[in-house]
Amino acid sequence: MNLPAEFITKYQKLLGDEAPAFFAAFDGTVEKGFRVNPMKPITPAMQAKMTAPISYSPIGYYGKVNGNALEHLAGGVYSQEPSAMTVGEVAKPELNERVLDLCAAPGGKTTHLLSYLKQTGLLVTNEINSKRVTALGDNVERYGARNTVITNETPAHLAKALPGFFDRVLVDAPCSGEGMFRKDPAAMQYWTLDYPAECAARQREILTETVKLLRPGAHLIYSTCTFAPEEDEQMIAWLLQTFPEFELEPIGKVAGMVDAKPEWADGNPELAKAARLFPHLMRGEGHFIAKLVYHGTVEPKDPKLVRPELKPEQRRLWESYATQAGLDDLAGLALQVHGDQLYGVPAMMPVTRRLKIFRPGIQLGIFKKNRFEPSYALALASTDLALPKLAIDHEQWERYVHGETFQLAQAGDNGFAVLTCAGLPVGFGKVVGRTVKNFFPKGLRFLATDENTAL
Repeated sequence: MNLPAEFITKYQKLLGDEAPAFFAAFDGTVEKGFRVNPMKPITPAMQAKMTAPISYSPIGYYGKVNGNALEHLAGGVYSQEPSAMTVGEVAKPELNERVLDLCAAPGGKTTHLLSYLKQTGLLVTNEINSKRVTALGDNVERYGARNTVITNETPAHLAKALPGFFDRVLVDAPCSGEGMFRKDPAAMQYWTLDYPAECAARQREILTETVKLLRPGAHLIYSTCTFAPEEDEQMIAWLLQTFPEFELEPIGKVAGMVDAKPEWADGNPELAKAARLFPHLMRGEGHFIAKLVYHGTVEPKDPKLVRPELKPEQRRLWESYATQAGLDDLAGLALQVHGDQLYGVPAMMPVTRRLKIFRPGIQLGIFKKNRFEPSYALALASTDLALPKLAIDHEQWERYVHGETFQLAQAGDNGFAVLTCAGLPVGFGKVVGRTVKNFFPKGLRFLATDENTAL
């Protein structure tokens, strides 16, 4: 790999005798990985792929998965670079916590956090870039989340709207991307010797606002995918000096992870509690991770939480559908209508009129003239819900994602049913006698074959 000359000089000085092995790793194999979604069934194809476990993640495996595969489209698996999985494992939230993923697109860390929350608590996942937030929404939907609000905001606006609110905040900071050079050589085009310092200035602004979001005793997880000390050890040294309310917690080092390097910052030995991931020491790309606990004080507030907002006719239509579908287990959601769309908004979410909300919760469906039509998102989130389900085979699934109707061997119960294939919910169909009418979203349809959808 043709690394920038100034990059080579910089890390020759920093790494010394370790530098040759470090540089040689850039010509090595790019590792692929994936996580399984613990909230969804494991299909036979997934089981066959789960042959090389990643030691530091109980839901992670080495290997490549196909984005057009049933298991990916239905949210059973998520493709993620192996070293990136360490961030979610360090962040690992507890059940019922209020969690923020501040710089979230495209959603790898968010879906990892969802794996541990298991539909409890609240996850606010934010992306400032209005173009990238769409991909975040798609991945949250596929994963089947019912406890998630997606925002498209600046850290400053979030801090003003939700001060002292969160139990855990993950800042996977925008950075110079040095750790991704091997995976994405195009990232080198943006790199200059001054670029890490430019990124560090932005990271300090982000962290200054992040502090305002934390409740006393909350955890802050800071990560980057760069090797640059300016954005890693020096950033944490600055944070500890500027906000002495923080205390670093040690990260257990496994699978080639090593202590961060105090000598690359102010020499504070506490910095060694953070972790570095180098590609010549582990199977993966480059990362830095620090975990801190906040001991500051916050003025106590009792935020006004969201409440149901349905008109009488909307409530009648929803309750009629929910009764017919046996859907009485949407605990923890406040039903709200935005336009003609019905959403289940996590009841732990405060009222935030000033924020740009990309998606206020799970889309449950749409109100049409004198009827309610359930959504694709509800189907994908229905693994543990008592909705009517209809098992289809892989050939029928291929016809389904192409937008076709198909026939059943014998007539089923008329009405909407969640179609499942290999146990995974894949969307809604409407059964009329032996015919299954297609409700797979038009914008997602494609020509599927056994070859192009193999996991």
